[in-house]
Amino acid sequence: MNLTCGIYKSRRKTDYYLFTNDAEGLNAVPEALLGQLGTCDKVMTLELTPDRRLAQADAAEVIQALSSQGYYLQLPPKNDAYMQVLRDRNEKL
Repeated sequence: MNLTCGIYKSRRKTDYYLFTNDAEGLNAVPEALLGQLGTCDKVMTLELTPDRRLAQADAAEVIQALSSQGYYLQLPPKNDAYMQVLRDRNEKL
C-alpha cells in the first residue's frame, strides 16, 4: 500500500511531528491536539510504503495509524540521563 504523506513540525513543541494523509492535511487531527502543538509547518511530503525506512518511526505503524485515525504523532526521542544533564547546564548559560 502506497500513501502520499504530509509531515508537519510543531513550532511550540520541539521534535514533535504530525504525519497526515497529504490530501487531507491537518483536517483529521483533533482540535485539542492541534491546540497543544500550536502552529504546525509542513516540512515534507513523501510517498510512504510499508518497507520505507524512516528515521524515528516504523512506516507500517505510521500507515496503520493514518488508516485508522487519520494522523500519526511522532514524539521526540527519549534522552538518556547524561544528555539531559548537559542540556540543563547549557540552558543556564
